[in-house]
Amino acid sequence: MADPRVTLTALSGIPLVEPGDDLAAILADALRASAIEPRDGDILVVAQKIVSKAEDRYVELAGVSPSSRALELAGILKKDPRLVEVILRESREVVRHREGLLIVEHRLGYVMANGGVDQSNIAHGPKGERVLLLPEEPDRSCAALKARLDAEFEANLAIIINDSFGRPWRNGVVGVAIGAAGLPCVVSIVGTPDLFGRPLQVTEVALADEVAAAASMLMGQSAEARPAVHVRGIRSGAAPGRAADLVRPRAQDLFR
Repeated sequence: MADPRVTLTALSGIPLVEPGDDLAAILADALRASAIEPRDGDILVVAQKIVSKAEDRYVELAGVSPSSRALELAGILKKDPRLVEVILRESREVVRHREGLLIVEHRLGYVMANGGVDQSNIAHGPKGERVLLLPEEPDRSCAALKARLDAEFEANLAIIINDSFGRPWRNGVVGVAIGAAGLPCVVSIVGTPDLFGRPLQVTEVALADEVAAAASMLMGQSAEARPAVHVRGIRSGAAPGRAADLVRPRAQDLFR
């Protein structure tokens, strides 16, 4: 799935992104500032936060009226009931909760903390505190960025939007793909022989997640200000897919 060498380069010169900014143009300028000429098969991994900011996915907490369910949960969680209400609006189901922690199934199927509703690395608005939601349709956002950048550089690129997720039974967060275009997200290698000729029985590789996690090491998690990473050297003959392909169907989920 990869050449013997894979290179990852965090892009330079990306400003703080504001609602309505032309994110594709910003990324194109950053590629040039980093002296990168995109080629067919290259991947650009973009942090969820700058996509959400460009798409104005902000919610002002001052305008949120908590429901009775949000008030009930807020008392248990010791969280702002307005924040809890925003999380519930973004969610299909509350999966687990305890003081300080709310795990939900996001409306797009991701099982995650706080439904992706975030308060870190965002400036507050004139009405006070605000929060940032995930992009409305991350796969669609990737497809739009891909179309613009493909035309700009006359190359067939792939785009991943990544975000940081916690994992059951493992400490720490890792980057995962919540949006993708132009590359296979899940690659089946069932039937491929191992070193001793035994065919693999069930192995599928979450290729988009592996690339997203690698890029996250360069992006960082706090004040690094490196929200886009160029990746070269990943190859797969599988058909392009969507990040939605990575969501395990509820019928196959043995843990809920």
